[in-house]
Amino acid sequence: MSGQAKPTENMLWGGRFTGGLDPLMVQYNESIHFDRALFAQDITGSIAFARANAKAGIITQDEFNKLEQGLLAVKKEWEDGTFKIVPGVDEDIHTANERRLGEIIGKDVAGKLHTGRSRNEQVATDMRMWLRDELRKIEKHLQDFLNVTAARAEQEIDVIMPGYTHLQRAQPVRWSHWMLSYGFAFASDLERLREVIKRVNRSALGCGALAGNPFGIDREMMSKELGFDGLLWNSMGAVADRDFVAETLQWGSMLMQHISRWSEDLIIYSTSEFGFVRLADAYSTGSSLMPQKKNPDSLELLRGKAGRAFGHMAGFMMTQKGIPSTYNKDLQESWEPMLDHVKTVSDSIQIANGVLATLSIQPEKMKESLDPFMLATDLADYLVRKGVPFRETHHISGRCVALSEQTGIPMDKLSYEQLKGIDARFEEDISKVFDYEKSVEMRSAKGGTSKACVQEQIQVLKSMIA
Repeated sequence: MSGQAKPTENMLWGGRFTGGLDPLMVQYNESIHFDRALFAQDITGSIAFARANAKAGIITQDEFNKLEQGLLAVKKEWEDGTFKIVPGVDEDIHTANERRLGEIIGKDVAGKLHTGRSRNEQVATDMRMWLRDELRKIEKHLQDFLNVTAARAEQEIDVIMPGYTHLQRAQPVRWSHWMLSYGFAFASDLERLREVIKRVNRSALGCGALAGNPFGIDREMMSKELGFDGLLWNSMGAVADRDFVAETLQWGSMLMQHISRWSEDLIIYSTSEFGFVRLADAYSTGSSLMPQKKNPDSLELLRGKAGRAFGHMAGFMMTQKGIPSTYNKDLQESWEPMLDHVKTVSDSIQIANGVLATLSIQPEKMKESLDPFMLATDLADYLVRKGVPFRETHHISGRCVALSEQTGIPMDKLSYEQLKGIDARFEEDISKVFDYEKSVEMRSAKGGTSKACVQEQIQVLKSMIA
């Protein structure tokens, strides 16, 4: 390769290597096509590092000023879309930025930027800064979704629907109670997210390749400048740690599981067989063949994306499980699942919010689906209040159900004499049991579906959001 630069010549690690790389290996090794998303964090971290080196006397103030001005110029090129990536040279965002910095301010000064710094600490710092900022955006999206849930629960609190277990009609509940059942699951996700952000927001900068920095750099000063909550306290652990990525993927998988189940319920409720809800046109599609179809594609995609999110988590944890201590190149496999996971989760929350905000409900269809059999427990509870042991009342109520099935008479239409024939302790006020509104109001212990309980739950949810 006489007269030409060797493929390794401009690499940050190139001095020890004299042979060229397999071109496929160059591509296989490169991460610039995805880690370019972190250009702003890389430049911000580099400025903080240069400032700390100036304070430590490793570079002069004039050199720092040139480095800062040059780095801001590189950042502007990224922002304007004019930055030109050099294939085979710009192996990652760090290499690309430093290469361009040298072209702008000269290699003599640009070459001092990396003094005492390793890409091992640099990449960990960039990822943590980017992920922290993105998770804070996701936190806001999740708060917005929960606010819509709480608002609808307040507005539609008088609507009663069938509650289901095993997808079989069980007991009447308030529509708001159903919304809040998921609302509290998402609120728990919000609490967990806030804990994840605390562990993400720790600084690795100043840890070197693995053993620490030899120039007495002020890590705490850099940490504060970059908005971190504190330091990672062991340099070996700091450069190897991707638990913050794995924990984010675990968190997102849990959230997406909840979104998937929420979506499944709404898919079922939107069918013509149920007809409880109607999706807005903005979140539905039609059929290419059947003009009558209105498909809940938004909800089906949310349900499907849950599998994608779980795949990110499971795949990366398998990558991590056998890696020896400190940095290994396997950890590059944390980038793509992290980037895609964050986008998938962020988009999914916003879509779910849009679906719920524009959804219309059909209270009459919900009411029509209520069945007197759903009050069988109320029938048993009636006798409990007469002093009859519950196990006995459960059996008696079951006999009332059987009589209704045998005669074809709805349970609420059975005569007093028929009920009295099953158990003499039934009195004429038994007819008052067959009232769906009364049934939900009887569930008045905290967490129940009575109006007062649901109103209390809404206030609790609001406090969790805030």
